[in-house]
This record gives sequence, structure tokens and C-alpha cells, in this order.
Amino acid sequence: MAIAHRRIGTGPVRVIVLHDWFGTSANWGSVLDYLDPEGFSYAFLDYRGYGEQRDVAGRYSLPEIADDVLALADQLGWDTFSLLGHSMGGKAAQQVLVRAPERIEKLIGLAPVPAAPYEMDDATRELFYGAAENAGNRRAILDLVTGNRVSRRWLDRMVAHSCEVSRPEAFAAYLASWQPLDLSSAVKGSTVPVLVLVGAYDPALTADVMRATWQAWYADCRVRTVPGAGHYPPHETPVAFVTEVEAFLRG
Repeated sequence: MAIAHRRIGTGPVRVIVLHDWFGTSANWGSVLDYLDPEGFSYAFLDYRGYGEQRDVAGRYSLPEIADDVLALADQLGWDTFSLLGHSMGGKAAQQVLVRAPERIEKLIGLAPVPAAPYEMDDATRELFYGAAENAGNRRAILDLVTGNRVSRRWLDRMVAHSCEVSRPEAFAAYLASWQPLDLSSAVKGSTVPVLVLVGAYDPALTADVMRATWQAWYADCRVRTVPGAGHYPPHETPVAFVTEVEAFLRG
């Protein structure tokens, strides 16, 4: 099966990009306009049940995302490549690393879910697990993770995109996959170079959380805070985000 994806650039640095729980390959804000197409080759994957793969049946799980990432790399002829994963996509990227560590050159986590289970209190669990069928829950989550500071128009557009391009059963199943999954023992001690970017206004996935998780598990991991952003630097501060990403990949 051919893996649907969005391709930007033809450069020598090869990167597979994994979107967040709410997004798709198309929902990266104006970042798509600022990527260097001569220095890099970016392949933005859509998960099964989302975007260009909305009608592709699947288990809707992180192991399945890893299978599709490796199949896409084979399809592109990429023996090795780097990974960029946002939020849920950051945990999915770690699943790929566990599956095929010899193929991963560098790893970038953008406001990434750590490898351990993501703990939720009762209210948070109700909010998240109710989001598959409730657009209001999706809006509340997006508002929360961007620090209750973004425009109403942006929230409206993000919620509409999420509801239009993802199947509710896929949305629910991915949460049930990434939230309890524990990859921490499998990634501990990995020497792959890692960059973790967090938004200054993200109240949950903070720099302190990343230092206690990602930086504790990966031997070569730097954590950087993106000023002026919450959970969505590609939308909130796109130029700063691209600059950080491409400097790390070039280095």
C-alpha cells in the first residue's frame, strides 16, 4: 500500500514529520512556507483515519504509525532519516525509534508527549476522552494548551479542521493508544541526538517536564523553550520554530 504524504523539498537532509492529535500533514500553519526546500526533504505523514488517509482502515495506534513511517521511508528510498513529531507525534516518533533505531539520524520533539504513560486526573481524562465526539472538548483542550491566550478565530479554525479531517473513531483510538503507552525503558540510554522544543505558554508539557523525562532518558538531549508560543509554535511563532529545527538538523 502506498503511504499518502505531503512532500516539501529535495535537499539532502531527510525528515519524516508526524502531526499532533488534532492536526494533519496540512495543518502546520505558515511553517510550510518557510522550510528550506534546497537543504531539506520533508515528508509529512497523515495517520490512518486522518487527512489524505482518512478513509484508510486501521487499528489507529502508535505501533501502526511506526509501521507506516517505516513503509513510507522505504517507499521514498530513505535508508536513514530524521524524525520530527508534534505532541502525540512526539511519542509516535519514539515508537519508530524503538522499532528501528539504526535508521534514525536525529529526533525532534515539539511539545512532545514523553515516553512514559501520560497521567490524567479525573477531570482531564473526562475532557480528553470526551473530545472524539464533542467539539467543545476539543476547543477547551486547544485553548488550555496554548495558555488561554490565542484568538477565538484560530480556535474555531483548529476545531473545524480537526473535526472535518479526522474520523471520530480514529481520534478516540489514538488517544487510547498514546496515553497509557510506556516506552520509557525501551528508549532509556538511546544516543540518538534529540532536540525538544516547548512553548513558553504550554501549561502541561513544560521545560521542567521535558528535563525530568526526555533529558533523563536520552543521553544527547537538549531542551529549548520557544518564547511567545504555547503548544503550537508552528502556528504561533513559525519563523522561530523553523530556525530552531533546521539549525539542529544541519548541525
